[in-house]
Amino acid sequence: MSVDVFDRVIKNAIDVMENSKYQIFEICESVRAEREALNKELQMVIEETARTIDTVDRFEVEYRRSRVRLTEVSRDFKRFNEEDIRTAYEAATQLQAQLAIHREKELHLKMRRDDLQKRLKNLDTQLERAEALVSQFSVVLEYLTGDLNQVTRLLESAKNRQLLGLKIILAQEEERKRIAREIHDGLAQNMANMVLRTEITERMLAKQAYNAVKSELNDLKFSVRSGIEEVRKIIFNLRPMALDDLGLVPTLRKFIQDYEEKSKIRTNFELIGKEIRLPSGMEVAVYRLVQEAFSNVHKHAAASFVTLELTFQQQMIKLTITDNGVGFISDNIDKKIADGTHYGLMGMRERVELLEGRLDIHSTVGVGTKVSMVIPIKSESKED
Repeated sequence: MSVDVFDRVIKNAIDVMENSKYQIFEICESVRAEREALNKELQMVIEETARTIDTVDRFEVEYRRSRVRLTEVSRDFKRFNEEDIRTAYEAATQLQAQLAIHREKELHLKMRRDDLQKRLKNLDTQLERAEALVSQFSVVLEYLTGDLNQVTRLLESAKNRQLLGLKIILAQEEERKRIAREIHDGLAQNMANMVLRTEITERMLAKQAYNAVKSELNDLKFSVRSGIEEVRKIIFNLRPMALDDLGLVPTLRKFIQDYEEKSKIRTNFELIGKEIRLPSGMEVAVYRLVQEAFSNVHKHAAASFVTLELTFQQQMIKLTITDNGVGFISDNIDKKIADGTHYGLMGMRERVELLEGRLDIHSTVGVGTKVSMVIPIKSESKED
């Protein structure tokens, strides 16, 4: 295929993708508009629920008083006549009916609130998928429109080098999307919820509903703590500061401990040899390699146990990650990496190669997988 023909094919593909990207963008905007409308309705329902709860509380107090009054007039025939008893009975009955009506209203409002929250969650999922498609289209378009002649030469000369540029852009987009998703799903929604609950608390204060205010403040305190924890989690994922302060081994121990708590997969960490501090860049790279390997176990292996063995030698370190998961056919590993269908393995191999190391993967179906990495410790790395 000539360069001109290939360029025409690429340009046609770009036109199609541009149109598709615009259509998906319109879908995103439509979903956002629907989500905003639902969110406003949800806030109204939450406010109405708070008002109804206050009304129910008030009617409960009045109903209890009316029952006490009815008991009082029913027992004292000297002070109260039959008309007094009938009046007290009718008042208690009317308050009981009003209480039942408002309790029913409270129940329906809570059901409506739960339904709206579920619909909002579904819309968030749809929006996330649509934004992911827009992001993927943007990555491909950015890559293809950069330099068609260069793309042609890359395709004709080296497939892996062509994939590298695309994968770098994709990795950047994925990282931005991951951070945005973490902030949106966690911190942003948490803060929006706190603002709403603060407004509800202000209205409760105005009504002097101090018990309800105390309960709301306790919930708000919990939300603030959750927000702080979420911020710390995002910061740690961007750059585990413990690497600089404590070194590789303590940071890996903390990571594996957290991994076991979250994934419910039993873990074991074995250190062989005397720990030495590695160059900062190398420690980060090794940490990310372990992080990616354990992530693959959680996503794909269906394992109940995973172990990390870290060996320090004079001129190299060796990492071995072993799991008891479902395993796979080892012959397919190189094909998956070459085809770019397994970005996790491709990223691990490229990190190891950048460190001038070696990556070996051995897996048996029904037995598990063993990932071994040998990385040299070089003096010039320390200068970095």
